[in-house]
Amino acid sequence: MTIFTLALIIFLLISLLSYMIRILNEYERAVVFRLGRYIGVKGPGLVILLPFIDTMQKVSLRLVALDVPSQDVITKDNVSIKVNAVVYFRVVHPEKAILEIEDYFYATSQIAQTTLRSVLGEVELDEILAHREKLNLKLQEIIDKQTDNWGVKVMAVEIKHVDLPEEMRRAMARQAEAERERRAKIIAAEGEYQAAQKLREAADILAQNPITIQLRYLQTLIEISSEKTTTIAFPIPLELFKLPNQNKGA
Repeated sequence: MTIFTLALIIFLLISLLSYMIRILNEYERAVVFRLGRYIGVKGPGLVILLPFIDTMQKVSLRLVALDVPSQDVITKDNVSIKVNAVVYFRVVHPEKAILEIEDYFYATSQIAQTTLRSVLGEVELDEILAHREKLNLKLQEIIDKQTDNWGVKVMAVEIKHVDLPEEMRRAMARQAEAERERRAKIIAAEGEYQAAQKLREAADILAQNPITIQLRYLQTLIEISSEKTTTIAFPIPLELFKLPNQNKGA
């Protein structure tokens, strides 16, 4: 036996062993076929295949974050927007992911895009902006129902960004400014109302004892005298300017 023949035999043995012996990580599974027929799922760890008879396809069970490209959506109130999202899913049945669908990753991406356009097209823009969590749950439920037959479990769907037309952004900015002005006016009116109530209560208290009005005058004079002013105004009741009533018999 020549050295060349021995080297060839060793090479063939190594190649045969490398084909027969596979090592899978903890998050991996092997869908094994024998002469084209599915025989089971193996792994993790050491997997032994029969040479030239068994074949396998490796599937990862880790969570996948699928970025859904921006989609053109026309809302129920006829507003054209662009929306993108992210879908979190994982394979829970490796055999279904291989046997039931040709490319489960691509299929999940396509069903996520069509569902995103369909669901958001049935609601108004205000609901998309204000109730995003509710829409996320609805999207997850619909997509998960579609992918269940493929052995894929959708864990969550998140709407990432809603791109509004420029004129819509300007209109919403004007609306927000008007809302802030309305709230400011309401707060100012409530303040005036409360101040008027307090002044009325104070007036009722002062009217119960006229001497308190004189004390208030004196307190005001003290406050004025503490400042460097050249003119002092003395409050005088208007009743002093009224003419006394004359008796009819005079």
